[in-house]
Amino acid sequence: MTRWWSRLRPDNFTLALLGTVLLASFLPMHGPAAMVLDDVTDVAIAALFFLHGARLPRESIMAGLLHWRLHLTILACTFVLFPLFGLAFKPLDGWLLTPELYIGVLFLCALPSTVQSSIAFTSLARGNVPAAVVSASLSSILGVFLTPLLLALLAGTAGGMHNPGQAILSIMLQLLLPFVAGHLLRPWIARWVERQRALLRYTDQGTILLVVYSAFGEAVNEGLWSKTPLLSLLTVAVVAAVLLGIAMPTIAFLSRRLGFNREDRITILFCGSKKSLATGVPMAKILFAGGSLGAIVLPIMIYHQIQLIVCAVIAQRYARDPVVNPAPLD
Repeated sequence: MTRWWSRLRPDNFTLALLGTVLLASFLPMHGPAAMVLDDVTDVAIAALFFLHGARLPRESIMAGLLHWRLHLTILACTFVLFPLFGLAFKPLDGWLLTPELYIGVLFLCALPSTVQSSIAFTSLARGNVPAAVVSASLSSILGVFLTPLLLALLAGTAGGMHNPGQAILSIMLQLLLPFVAGHLLRPWIARWVERQRALLRYTDQGTILLVVYSAFGEAVNEGLWSKTPLLSLLTVAVVAAVLLGIAMPTIAFLSRRLGFNREDRITILFCGSKKSLATGVPMAKILFAGGSLGAIVLPIMIYHQIQLIVCAVIAQRYARDPVVNPAPLD
């Protein structure tokens, strides 16, 4: 029981996310203070992606760049398979899910993979770590272009994103440009970044919490909780769990049928099934406006916690037995 609780117990960051949502629900910012917070959040997001670019080792990129079949498979899982799964939940729109929450589900399905946790779980499970670095990083970069386009294709203007081209340009200026600048400056700042890794992890998390507080505060001011039925909130949690429960066995089956070795299958499983909260929340702030933003980021926040718990359990199983793969996935 103690071991199971240690696996299921929310981590400190998840508890901080919940606390931030509660704080925004009871003490949201109003007027000029909210405008100042919005500007501070924009600067923090740019700094976050600058540091992400500075952390990306060029040597790892070159080491894994030639494994194109693996990268294409992961990108197909991230940007083709997941959006198809998202469309499968369309019957719930307007019934068990509010329109804003369903847009949030589609947004979740269109997001790129995580970087840090995908690499961490791949390493723990003894997968192909250099390939994971390349695939996860490539997914994040391509997500700048693909996520707005996919969302426009899946949802049209229903989510408040009226101009995909303008959305891509905004994301490039606020996310991709700082990322590229950080990577170009890596030869001069890499050592400092490595020395400050522990501190910068809290900077990452603090930025996400800041965006969540801003988004939920604005949503609460627009009546988020009064307009969202409890049944819809419970349905979002079930949808996130079902989505991961369908995606991981499907990805594991496809990677085996495509003939990948064990290390590559581990990489495909973890990189192909993860969705990035660190990219998703700042991107949602750019793509969407108004009170719907808080509801739209709810699915990715819930999916984030579920994927961490499930992937931690599976990675530990792979780590304990480096030869035999877990039966439920293979």
